[in-house]
Amino acid sequence: QVQLVESGGGLVQPGGSLRLSCAASGRTFGAYYMNWFRQAPGKERAFVAGVSREGGSTYYAESVKGRFTISRDNAKNTIYLQMNSLKPEDTAVYYCAASTNLVGPTTEVAYWGQGTQVTVSS
Repeated sequence: QVQLVESGGGLVQPGGSLRLSCAASGRTFGAYYMNWFRQAPGKERAFVAGVSREGGSTYYAESVKGRFTISRDNAKNTIYLQMNSLKPEDTAVYYCAASTNLVGPTTEVAYWGQGTQVTVSS
């Protein structure tokens, strides 16, 4: 069992930055691929970024490449999403997710966090 708790969301102006964190419970954090998804109002939940178990490989949705950076610290059981050059279309609830297979949009999620709201608006 893995419990995931996101933090760091909030209101930011276009062009601004935010860093999301996701803290995981349990001693098997390093066994999971970790991901960020997001769900905007009226839209389906969508993959944003993923990182391999050791942190050596990352995947990004095209819409965030070059602006967002995913990372993990296995010693702290935590992953991060650094979001720069934010746009209004980045407004969504952001979810942390742990998966046991391939990193990327088709990853099969085993555990979800509760989500944190990110709003990009002037």
